[in-house]
Amino acid sequence: MTWDITGMAAVANIGATPGEIFAALCAGQESRKPLMAFDPAKYRATYAYEIDDRPEAGGDLPLRATRWLTTVVRQAAADAGLGEDLAQVPVLVGTTMREQRSLELWWRDGAQVAVEDLHFGTALKAAFGACTTYTFANACSASLYALGMATDMIDLGLVDTVIVAGTDAATESGFGTLDRVQNDLPYALRPFDATHKGMLMGEGAAAVVVQRAGTSTGPVHARVRGVAMNCDAHHATAPDPDGITRAVRDAHARAGVRAGDIDLVMLHGSGTPLNDATESSVLRHLFEGAGTGPRMTAIKAMTGHTMGGSGLLSLVMAVLAMKSGTVPPVLGLADPIPEAAGLGLVQGDPAAGDLRLAQVDAFGFGGINAVAIVEAAR
Repeated sequence: MTWDITGMAAVANIGATPGEIFAALCAGQESRKPLMAFDPAKYRATYAYEIDDRPEAGGDLPLRATRWLTTVVRQAAADAGLGEDLAQVPVLVGTTMREQRSLELWWRDGAQVAVEDLHFGTALKAAFGACTTYTFANACSASLYALGMATDMIDLGLVDTVIVAGTDAATESGFGTLDRVQNDLPYALRPFDATHKGMLMGEGAAAVVVQRAGTSTGPVHARVRGVAMNCDAHHATAPDPDGITRAVRDAHARAGVRAGDIDLVMLHGSGTPLNDATESSVLRHLFEGAGTGPRMTAIKAMTGHTMGGSGLLSLVMAVLAMKSGTVPPVLGLADPIPEAAGLGLVQGDPAAGDLRLAQVDAFGFGGINAVAIVEAAR
């Protein structure tokens, strides 16, 4: 069983379309900026990967996550030829924070925010007539959880088409929490490099249109081969190697592939020492004996951690990598951690190759893991 991806859209700090974001990743230019929405004097970390769409420095607007969501849903639907009447198309949204930033602005500054506008479904119904919307708050794995639910809905015969999206805006409470709990001060997000010290927030949204195989009248960007999800509940923040291993193996089994078939891995790559070491160790074990192994990259080095939408953003970039035969490098990766020795991490310049199958990792707090396998449309 496969499912066709017929529409895609994304927005991040480095671009307003999937093509712009992918080009920026391949160019490999530093993208972090000084904090714009929060007072940097209050925090140790003074950088983030924010989208620069606020009217003035030091100010903020409510409902930015909702605005990006409606933007990417509109663009993905148009890309798939669906138009803007989505009354019969379910929209599944993955997020970490929902509209928590809007609540902060209401509480602190008296921003005008209606209770009903805190639900993504309100805007989706107003913009597209969407009658069936669901929000999944599954930490950093949320949008891949939503993708898995979409494939289940199609497989069960409930619908032929589902729009899957993810969106998150940086929140001051979330930024402040990370600032207090991370032992070292991260000046930049540096996945798998010996200098990595922790995670910095990013912002953005992504969306894909998923359809029953063969039902689209337009072009197919790629095909979902399988999505695995689990919650090992091992620890509030520390990843569990066994839980991640089970998720990857389940994804391979659902997709009907072996480790040696994977050409590209879009790593979770959060830049935290424990997460990077755990993901590296698991993948070294799983891909041991799989020939030269797949190429690997981690886009959070340029987008920051876009939270609930990060898995889907990585998936969209994986599709473009397979289309172009190009893997963007991991920005700032000069001295890989020992656990990553032998992995095909792309450093310095983009890597070229024939890419047919991609694995997308997303591992969240609380052991909420999701892994998707995507196949190039040839």
